Amino acid sequence: MADGTALVVENDPTDDVRRLGPWLRAGGLDLAVVRPHAGEDLPATLDGYAALVVLGGEQDAFPAADGTPGAPWFPALESLLRKAVRYRVATLAICLGGQLLATAHGGTVARAAAGTQVGPLLVGRRDAAAWDPLWAGLPLLPDVLAWHRDEITELPAAAVRLAASPRCVNQAYRLGARAWGVQFHIECDTAMIGEWVAGSAPELAGLGYEPAGLVAACDAVMDDLAEIWAPFAGRFARTALSGQDAAGPDSTGPDAAGPDAPGTPRMLPLLGQ
Repeated sequence: MADGTALVVENDPTDDVRRLGPWLRAGGLDLAVVRPHAGEDLPATLDGYAALVVLGGEQDAFPAADGTPGAPWFPALESLLRKAVRYRVATLAICLGGQLLATAHGGTVARAAAGTQVGPLLVGRRDAAAWDPLWAGLPLLPDVLAWHRDEITELPAAAVRLAASPRCVNQAYRLGARAWGVQFHIECDTAMIGEWVAGSAPELAGLGYEPAGLVAACDAVMDDLAEIWAPFAGRFARTALSGQDAAGPDSTGPDAAGPDAPGTPRMLPLLGQ
């Protein structure tokens, strides 16, 4: 295995690395994809890996009422996520992956209070993003693609919130020096969105979405998404290869403790609680 290899965990066959793969490779990372949904085993450690990328999926990050995990491999994956943070392995966790990064470190995930969210939207950077090595280069209101019915209701105690939106306060965060979680998707292309829409037709109809219109709306922002998130992925790759830690306010700063903590910077009015 090359020293510049990222372990990519694919939790669901419908959510592969897609556009994110070439962006990470362009940044200098090789990719080793493991598919536990297909019976492939997760490694016990991250020895030899420069980075960990955890993708999304349809499963719940929280256990069922009887304690059964959302997928059989989630306890092992959460253990791997804890090791990644402990040993400062650069980590990028997307949607379900970001939720698992949170639950692995004492955060909580539940059904989204505002309901299922799908399609293009804007998220707003928090003040702490200005000092973050990945987020500092992003616009104030970057475009994203949402597709989730659950949300992180409480971040881990040491997490730094980096982005929020009116319907989902925990859109992005950093944990420790080198682990990032996002609630939205940056890996999708239009074909993937089309497959998701086709596979979720009854639910989407119940939410009032017209399938062709939803696909078209997502397709219309694909170039804008690439303009924002390809450089973001490149910065993540360079961070993984360089060993660079996050700079600026540390994970115990005022933005880490939640929106009601004393001294926490106020959110922009349009991103209110």
